[in-house]
Amino acid sequence: MSPALPERPAPDALQPNSRHCFACGIQSAHGLRLRFYNDGHHACRAEVVLGDLHQGYPGIAHGGVVTAVLDEALTRAVLAGDFRRLTYTARIEVRFRQPTPLHTPLTVRGRVERDRGRVILSTATISLPDGTLTAEANGMLVAIPPETLAQMDTPEAGWQVYPDDTA
Repeated sequence: MSPALPERPAPDALQPNSRHCFACGIQSAHGLRLRFYNDGHHACRAEVVLGDLHQGYPGIAHGGVVTAVLDEALTRAVLAGDFRRLTYTARIEVRFRQPTPLHTPLTVRGRVERDRGRVILSTATISLPDGTLTAEANGMLVAIPPETLAQMDTPEAGWQVYPDDTA
């Protein structure tokens, strides 16, 4: 991991992004380009507007895209405490409360519910501007071991905090 990333980031800090990740990659041509901010040391938030590329039924986001957004928020909640603590999702359970509309500002939130070291339980939500939930998820995450992270840490990944005007 980049030594420039703080172990204990500010409670409202902009989180790192990669270059090509579908969810957060700032150079991903057809990705979501999600930009998360810490919302305390155990939670995160992002704003997103899904467009026509993310459509399932006309005017409605595809369930797989909604799940990808929730999955990213689950793992980003862990990052709120340490930008160098990467996890992967071992299990995710999604509840679609109502269709998630396209071309509408959405608020995405993630929160760590229980941290047992290697295994973390977190929750995520997507809501409309009026606060109505469209989807929510529970996830079980597993911390990526340091030796595995060392093999993954390549300059091509570009894992760093990019200024807001980069995306």
